[in-house]
Amino acid sequence: MVRLFALSLLAFLPVPALAEDAAHGAPAHELSAPVATQEAAHGAAPAVAEAHAAEHEVHVVEDAVIDAQRAALTAAFRSQGFGPQSPRDIDMPIGANLRVFGLAPDPMRMNLCNIHLHEGAEHRGGEFTAYAGNGDGAGNGSGYLYTGDLSAAELAPYAHPVGATDHGALVPGDTIEVHFVYTTAQVRPGPTLGACLDPATGNPELRVEAVVMVLVNDDSAANFLELTQVATQRGYAQAPNLPMTLGEPVLYTGSTTGPAYNETGSPYQVTWSVRPRVLRVSIRSLDAWLGHNIFEEDHAHGVRNLVIDPEQLSAIRY
Repeated sequence: MVRLFALSLLAFLPVPALAEDAAHGAPAHELSAPVATQEAAHGAAPAVAEAHAAEHEVHVVEDAVIDAQRAALTAAFRSQGFGPQSPRDIDMPIGANLRVFGLAPDPMRMNLCNIHLHEGAEHRGGEFTAYAGNGDGAGNGSGYLYTGDLSAAELAPYAHPVGATDHGALVPGDTIEVHFVYTTAQVRPGPTLGACLDPATGNPELRVEAVVMVLVNDDSAANFLELTQVATQRGYAQAPNLPMTLGEPVLYTGSTTGPAYNETGSPYQVTWSVRPRVLRVSIRSLDAWLGHNIFEEDHAHGVRNLVIDPEQLSAIRY
């Protein structure tokens, strides 16, 4: 489920594309243990991956396809000076990228500019460590899944497909990663990451508050419509119901993500705040949000490959 979030300043940058959010990493660096197989690299449970692919009717590519994407990303890093990338394993603090930039301000001092979601968590760690599998090699059917237990009632089929595309639809039990994107530019919330820029600010700082959720067929679970409400507070556009009880967020410097960056680095600097626990969310409420929202989102997007090479990552120090 891929949709590019093209920033308006892209025309002035010597890069091939800018996606919603993206990265898979490359061959292991000397600071990390060599990875023998794709399954070992991601902690994949074959049964989980096969079940996920079958449920979503996704054509699954061989490990060689992902390996080739990793090799291309490594080559891009060696020929260009990309900064630290995202997504990553938030339980692994190691990072050796030499590009350094400061953390963006607290989100309460920034403007919320966009909200979008990915099918499968882009990050790995906390309560989302089960690898969904390689997927189709273009971001669909991959990512990481909630490892907790769900009841039969929570997994009961929903009345109709949610966020349906050519790559399938969301169903109860699916894991999603929701990105609440903030900017220091003076903007209003709107569609795509282009909403995070304005002509008066040439280099706005960007921050993403990432929340991993699992969809359940239970109307008493968290309401996506409420979680994504937008309000003006102290002169800033905010998401006042952003979840704050999902464990201490992991804070690190990285990049934008999305499958368009599987074979090249993202040039955009982003401060990430990723919560380690998973929130149960009513699939009915997400269905309603996808039907109408100010961000013009109607489906979940694909995921970027996990970045694992320390030379492509910042050290987590916070």
